[in-house]
Amino acid sequence: MNAKKQLLNIAMIGHGFIARAHSNAFLQVSHFFDSPYKLVPQVICGRNRRETEAMAARWGWREVAADWRSVVDRRDIQVVDIATPNALHAPIALAAAAAGKIVWCEKPLSLTVEEAETMAGAVKNIPNLVWFNYRRVPAVALAKVMLDQGRLGQIYHYRALYLNQSGNNPAKTSGWRYQRALAGSGALGDLLSHSIDLAHYLNGPIAEFSAMAHTFAPGRDVDDAVALLARFANGSVGTFEATRYGVGCRNRNAFEVNGSGGMLAFNLERMNRLEFFDASGPAEVQAMRDIMVTGPNHPYWENFWKPGHEIGYEHTFIATLGDFLQALERGEPFHANFEDALEVQKVLEAILRSASSASWVKV
Repeated sequence: MNAKKQLLNIAMIGHGFIARAHSNAFLQVSHFFDSPYKLVPQVICGRNRRETEAMAARWGWREVAADWRSVVDRRDIQVVDIATPNALHAPIALAAAAAGKIVWCEKPLSLTVEEAETMAGAVKNIPNLVWFNYRRVPAVALAKVMLDQGRLGQIYHYRALYLNQSGNNPAKTSGWRYQRALAGSGALGDLLSHSIDLAHYLNGPIAEFSAMAHTFAPGRDVDDAVALLARFANGSVGTFEATRYGVGCRNRNAFEVNGSGGMLAFNLERMNRLEFFDASGPAEVQAMRDIMVTGPNHPYWENFWKPGHEIGYEHTFIATLGDFLQALERGEPFHANFEDALEVQKVLEAILRSASSASWVKV
C-alpha cells in the first residue's frame, strides 16, 4: 500500500496563458515524477470573474477569488504561485513569504534589483522557485552535462538569440506586456531574461557588456529589441539578441557554444534535438551530429516517453515542478530560485544602464 501523500494546496494568482501551463503541470507532475506530495489546485485568483471561473472549470480549480490578498494568508494554503503581470510579483511574493508559504514565481522576478533583493531575502528560509523552465528541456540539460564534463574544452564563444514576431503590429500597445508600469520592460524582461538565465546556467556569470535597446512601434514605452556584446567570467565572449520583431520566428530561443573541443547548438523550435560537433576526432571524419535527446540515457528520458517519442513545451514545466518536489523532499535548495533570478535581474537592469549611456558596464 502506498503511503498517504502530504497535501500541498495551491493558490495561483493569475489566469492567463502562463497560468494554463502551470495548471497543466500541477495536474500532470505526479504522472511522471515520484514524490510524497499531492498537489491540490485549491483556489485561482483573477480580476476578471468570468474568465477566472472559466479557467477554474477547465483546469480543475476548486475555488475562485478576486483579491489575491484574501488567499495568501489562508491557513489551508501551503503554496502561492504567482502568474501575474510583473509589477505584482514583489507584493504578492513578499506577502506570501511573510505568511510562511512556499512561493513559486514567474520571470522576470521583479521590476527592479531593489525589489528582487528584498524578495530573495524574504524567501531565504522558505522553499521557492522561479519558472525559468527552459533549463528543463532535455536537450538543454544534456548540454549542461556535456559542458560540465569538459567535452567542449576551453569555452571561446557563447551566443544567444530569442526571436519572435509577437510585436510586429504597431497598434499593439494596450496589453500589460507593452506597458512599462506593469511589465518593467519589453523584450528585455520577457525574452532576454530566459537567455541570460540559460547563459548563467551553462556558461557561468557575465562580467561586463555593452548593450543597445530599440523600440520600433510609436507609442510603446517598452523596448521591442535588445542586443549586447558580453564578456564572461570564464574568459569567453558572447553576443545576445532578443526581439519581438523577429519576423519569421515563432519562438526561436537558441544558443551556440564554441570551445577548443567542439561546439553545441540548440534551438527551441527543434526542442528535442541538440547539435554537437566533436573536434577531438580525426579531421577527415569530423562532422556535426544532430542528436535526438529523447533517450536512452538522456535527461528525463525515464520520466517521459520511450526513446524516439518527442515531448513538448508543457513538459518543461512538469519537469521543473518534478525536480522542485524532489528537492523539497530532500530538504535541498532548488534552482532556478529567487537568488538565481536576482542575478538575472542585476544583468537586466545593467543592460538598461548600458543602453542609455552607450557604454560598457560591469555586473
